[in-house]
Amino acid sequence: MAGSLFRKKSIAVILKDAEEGAGDGHGGNSSLRKVLGVKDLTFLGIAAVIGTGVFTAIGTASYHGGPAVILLFLFTAVACGFAAYCYAEFASTVPVSGSAYTYSYVAFGEIFAWIIGWDLLMEYAIGNIAVAISWSQYFVQVLKGFGVYLPQWITMDYVTAHNGYKDAISSLAQHQSIGSLSDSVQNAYYAWMNAPTLGGLRLIMNIPALLIVVIITYVVYVGIKESRTANNIMVYTKLVIILLVIVGGAFYVHPVNWHPFMPNGFKGVMSGVSAVFFAYIGFDAISTTAEECKNAQNDLPKAMFNTLLICTGLYVVLVLVLTGMTNFSKLNVADPLAFVFKDQNSAISNIIAGVISVSAIIVIASVLLVYQLGQPRIWMSMSRDGLLPKVFSRIHPKYKTPSFSTIVTGFVVAVPALFLNLDVVIALTSIGTLFAFVLVCGGVLVLQNQKDKPESKFKVPYINGKYIVPIFLFAIFAWVYIKVPGYYSSLLTKEGVPMIIFFIVAIIVSIYTFIKNFSLIPVLGLLSCFYLMSQESHTNWWRFVIWLAIGLIIYFSYGIRKSKLAAK
Repeated sequence: MAGSLFRKKSIAVILKDAEEGAGDGHGGNSSLRKVLGVKDLTFLGIAAVIGTGVFTAIGTASYHGGPAVILLFLFTAVACGFAAYCYAEFASTVPVSGSAYTYSYVAFGEIFAWIIGWDLLMEYAIGNIAVAISWSQYFVQVLKGFGVYLPQWITMDYVTAHNGYKDAISSLAQHQSIGSLSDSVQNAYYAWMNAPTLGGLRLIMNIPALLIVVIITYVVYVGIKESRTANNIMVYTKLVIILLVIVGGAFYVHPVNWHPFMPNGFKGVMSGVSAVFFAYIGFDAISTTAEECKNAQNDLPKAMFNTLLICTGLYVVLVLVLTGMTNFSKLNVADPLAFVFKDQNSAISNIIAGVISVSAIIVIASVLLVYQLGQPRIWMSMSRDGLLPKVFSRIHPKYKTPSFSTIVTGFVVAVPALFLNLDVVIALTSIGTLFAFVLVCGGVLVLQNQKDKPESKFKVPYINGKYIVPIFLFAIFAWVYIKVPGYYSSLLTKEGVPMIIFFIVAIIVSIYTFIKNFSLIPVLGLLSCFYLMSQESHTNWWRFVIWLAIGLIIYFSYGIRKSKLAAK
């Protein structure tokens, strides 16, 4: 039993399966079209990284951390940078569509491959639910700007409407008027009050979120060339808008708004982990298009680093502009980029705010497109290995896309987007992606010690971590003990459990690094990403564990028996 759980798939077999298009092609050549170059891949990465993070999450993070949230963006970029090195080596060694799922199959074995494949569903499909909800918020605001007002009960989820209604009732009890409440609370109140009922249940759903998923799924379904063209147009648009915000906003910056730099301390900065990391997830989505690249082994690593460098620079400058234009305490809004210009109360700034709001619906749609590309290709790879039914690897004879997987992804995203709450979805997506990064970094440590590993055009630079990691870890532990008295004892609570797990993992990794002479960059990637995971709430960890448990039930009831390796 244990042997079957950890059975591995060789790189040679994976490459052979991909070359032959090992799936249910239902007629004709079942391989994917190789049309993507470095520029296209970089634009896919930018599309995934600069989207909802800029237009929504950046405001929440700035509200909690103040201008100092740039430190969190930089730290997250460094953690992603370490992970990018590991992704790049894997992508160059195993240039197929499975991303972290396939990499884990090679390094750790089938059970870990399944876990990460199931986990990636949180990154792509569930992440896209959050993107669709965010797009809907902007779309509704744009329509209001043109004098079109949709019924509130078709523009939000049930929980948001119910919570807003309760907040409004509480305020009314204190003799406040509805007009004095925030727009979000008012909208939720009227959504609850005006919603039709069915058997006593109020029908409240996010129809715009559903519609945008349907449109994007259609674009992805009809072909990679069409998806590439649509994405490139949207990325050019978003870069123009970002530069407009930076250049235009610079005229309204007041340095006094940068003080205090860290208003809520380090804890306030780190409280934005989910929001900030959500802004970065997706650079790994590039690797899911490996089989549609002209030269995957060369182009994928270049595109990953291009994406991280460009996006990190833009994020840092944007945070400084936003927090310089408006006090951080005002930035906990759904549309921070447009809001900071509205807050200037000038004719020109109001025009810019309008342009940003209209453009946001295009910009955020590009994120949806990239994620809708990624998820079907992971399912396709899992189906090739027998862990999912064969129909998931079906390639459309005309469009050369994973047809069935694309349609299923559309349903998996569109239906929950009608009903789910944005905050919960963002938190789940972030912890799932971090877990994927941890396994990819750990996988490189295993890959580097495999004797039959084929030559790769990109390798993580080897720096022996034998002494560096243990000494660095000991210094950090000692510094915290001296500078933050009582910190370790304060972890003996429910909220401290994730951090305790991190300390245990860090100690084990440092011991193995000393014994096995592990490479420094993958180790730092593993530890930094796991540290970011430990900053998530214990409730989010429980949701994550429950999600993985559901996945394991599916694996043991289907995948373990149907796996192609089981037949062998």
